[in-house]
Amino acid sequence: MVPAVLLMLLVGAAYRSGRQEPIDVVAETAKRLGVALESRTVVGNGVLLHVVEAGPKDGPPVVLLHGYPEFWWGWNQQIARLARAGFHVIAPDQRGYDASDKPKDIEDYRVDLLVGDIIALILHLRYESVYLAGHDWGGAIAWRLAINYPERVRKLVMFNAPHPLAWLDAQNDAASEKAISWFRTFFQLPWLPEIGTRMANWRLVEKNLRDTSRPGTFSDRDMAYYKYAWDRDGAMHSMINWYRAAFRYPPTIAGSGVVEVPTRLVWGMQDRFFPSNLAALSIRHCTHGTLVEVPNAGHWLLHEEPDLTSQQMIDFFSSQAPAS
Repeated sequence: MVPAVLLMLLVGAAYRSGRQEPIDVVAETAKRLGVALESRTVVGNGVLLHVVEAGPKDGPPVVLLHGYPEFWWGWNQQIARLARAGFHVIAPDQRGYDASDKPKDIEDYRVDLLVGDIIALILHLRYESVYLAGHDWGGAIAWRLAINYPERVRKLVMFNAPHPLAWLDAQNDAASEKAISWFRTFFQLPWLPEIGTRMANWRLVEKNLRDTSRPGTFSDRDMAYYKYAWDRDGAMHSMINWYRAAFRYPPTIAGSGVVEVPTRLVWGMQDRFFPSNLAALSIRHCTHGTLVEVPNAGHWLLHEEPDLTSQQMIDFFSSQAPAS
C-alpha cells in the first residue's frame, strides 16, 4: 500500500513539475527569423501530422526530419535559409511529437509505419519525389526511405545519423563503446522514463541537451519551446515509444541496404552519442556518397553550425552533377 501511495505522489509531482504554459512557437519563430511560416495538419497513413512550411510554393520541395528529443523547430535556422534560397521547405512533427498524433501503443511506432508517414506526407502534398534531410532519429527514417523508396528521393543529406548497416559494421570496434548509450536501455523500462524526464521541470532532458552541446547553444527560450513540445498531450511517452518499438520490433533492411540516390553525410565529429567511425562506415553503403566532417561540432550541429549545415543542403540540392 505504501509503495503505491509513494508512486502516486511521485507521478503527481512529476506531472506538476513538467507542466508548461502554451507557446505559439510558429508565430514567435516567424517573427524572429523574418520568414513566413505556414502551420497546418496533414492527413496520411492513419495519423494526423503537424507540418510547418516555408518558401515559395513552386520551389523545389525539401522535407526535413527531426530526431529525439526535438520537433519541427529543431530545423528553424535551416528552414529560413532554405526558404530564402528558393526552396519550398516542409518540416513535420513526426508521429508522437509535439502537435502531431500520438497513438497509444508501442507497436504504433514501428519503423515501417514511421517511414510510411513520410511517404504519405509526400504524396498528400502531390510530389512525386523530394529532396530529403534527416538528423538523429529523423535520419534513421530518411535512410530507410531512401533505401526502400529511392524513387521518392531526389537527393539525401544526413546530419549525424548512421546508416543502419554501419551499426553492424562497427559492433566489434572498440570506438563504438565510447558513445552515450545508457538512455537507450533506460527507455525500455515501463513508466519510469516518463516520470524521470518530467521531474524537476524536465531537468534530465535539458541537462542532457546542454551537456552534450557547445556552451550557449540552447537558450532559455529555446528550452521553453522544447519543454512545451515535450509536455503536449504527454508527448514524451510517445517519443520514448520510438525506442521501445525499435527494440521490440527491430526493422529489417531491404535488399543490400545500399543507398543509390546521391547522398551527402555531414558529421559533427564531437558527437557524444554516435562514435565518429560510424560516419565513414555509413558512406560506404552509398553508391554516390560524399562525407563532410565538421571537426568542432557535435551531435547538435544543426544548432551549433546553422550557416554551414544550411549551406551544405543548399549547395548539394542545387547542384546538377551527381555526388561522387
